[in-house]
Amino acid sequence: MPTAPYTADPVLKDGALADIRIRIQGKTWHLWGRSGAEREERLADDVPQGALPVLLGTGLGICLERLAEKGIEAAVVDRERDMRALLPPGAAPSLLVDDPAPAAALKRLEAWRADNGGGPLHPVVLPLYQRLDREYYGALAETLKAGSGTDFWSLARYPKFRSTAPRVLFFDSDYFLCREIRAGLDRIGASHRSIALENRETGSSAFIENLLKAVIDFRPDFALTVNHFGLDREGKLAGLLADLGLPLASWFVDNPHLILFDYAHPGADNTAIFTFDAGNLDAMRERGFGNVHYLPLATDPERFRPGAGHGPSEWRAPISFVGSSMTGPVDRCLALAGLPDRLAREYETVAAAFGASGETSVARFLERERTDWAREITALPTRERRLAAESLLTWEATRRYRLACVQTILPFDPLVVGDDGWTGLLGAGTRLLPPLDYYDDLPRFYPLSEINFNCTSRQMKGAVNQRVFDVPACGGFLLTDHREQMEDLFDLDREAVTYREPQDIPDLVERFAADPDARRAVSTAARRRILAEHTYERRLANLVETMRATFG
Repeated sequence: MPTAPYTADPVLKDGALADIRIRIQGKTWHLWGRSGAEREERLADDVPQGALPVLLGTGLGICLERLAEKGIEAAVVDRERDMRALLPPGAAPSLLVDDPAPAAALKRLEAWRADNGGGPLHPVVLPLYQRLDREYYGALAETLKAGSGTDFWSLARYPKFRSTAPRVLFFDSDYFLCREIRAGLDRIGASHRSIALENRETGSSAFIENLLKAVIDFRPDFALTVNHFGLDREGKLAGLLADLGLPLASWFVDNPHLILFDYAHPGADNTAIFTFDAGNLDAMRERGFGNVHYLPLATDPERFRPGAGHGPSEWRAPISFVGSSMTGPVDRCLALAGLPDRLAREYETVAAAFGASGETSVARFLERERTDWAREITALPTRERRLAAESLLTWEATRRYRLACVQTILPFDPLVVGDDGWTGLLGAGTRLLPPLDYYDDLPRFYPLSEINFNCTSRQMKGAVNQRVFDVPACGGFLLTDHREQMEDLFDLDREAVTYREPQDIPDLVERFAADPDARRAVSTAARRRILAEHTYERRLANLVETMRATFG
């Protein structure tokens, strides 16, 4: 539909259509009149011999009549119902395309081209239509211009990975990790172009137009997104990428099950999944993804570096914890799930059992341990409510676990940085600060604590979170819970200090609070490892080479 309200008024003279006045936001545009008719006749005369004209807008009625007089078949693309009604008599196109999506419009035009001798498509553009909807008509015009002399799909299906430096089309959702990805691609010398995602979940029509244009003029080797952002649940964009022959790399930095819940995936063979948690590899293969890879988090050592530790005096602490209480996510999921009364009464108990089970999937836990819950969640009427019910158990398990861990450091005068939920959980005697900005504040905050404390979300049973890399990178000391995958990332005897149970925490805090040399030695060794192996530059280089080996 048009991007701005408009009216289309016909002007009659001697009973015949003489002009069309279009009003857009108070301005009036005339489609016809003598000068307009001469311009449209020239447009018709300028169609190359053997080409198939595609008129972007039914306002080009005179051009369409002129083409009909010359015996030239023409197609018209027009989504505007009011404008289509004003086509002059005798100016019926060979094909009228009114598809709301540009990809579908292009497919219809290609089929029409094949049925009419296979000549090149020649766009005839009415400038007014660019104002009606630049993202739709403008993108179609650019795509048709790029495809002049051959068909769009041949242009789109160019060979990939033919040069040493890769070309990456990045779906930029401005989510966590997006800045690191852009910086990492720059550092490895990868040419990249970003398409902004206004809605993190699915790409808009403007996103599709920009995608099609980028495929033609940028010719990427593959597309890259975070957490599958931009892809719709029905799999339409995945199918389009497969049609274009454009591989997709999707890097999950959250639990993929909570994101891919009820997704359809045509084009899965064209997709490589990268997950920060190795525990998700088998689950992703079970969902039909054949190309699944472990790619943990890392850090940006240009941002998290020693010497940045300056900030207000209230940031200094013997021990600190930065993280959410999970009270907000629990409350939101509980409201959205609309659980039956019995389940609403039992969710805390069931979440505690899930957290203690060691299971990574709520669905698998319920099927094995609480079949009654599994049945009732499956019976919830909408996908959103079913997902909210599963998320509720994950976030409540995390809330209980984090509270148990943080309570053990209360005797050491901790500073807790997070949401208001901590106030109700920890009481008035605890030092609390509101959330800090990840990019501007945390690189300065971490070095000001003698001990940075960490307890991981229950959505990631074996993986490590961002603090494991960020804190040592900027010279801080970290005490964190043991993660199975941490053993593949660090030497636990020299480069990391971990606890396995909350009851282990107080002794470790007392030991390292009294030994600054030991803290310094661990932090220095961890930073050395991080710079050598755990930067986002290294992660992006790994991702690019995996995509080249898989789809090159």
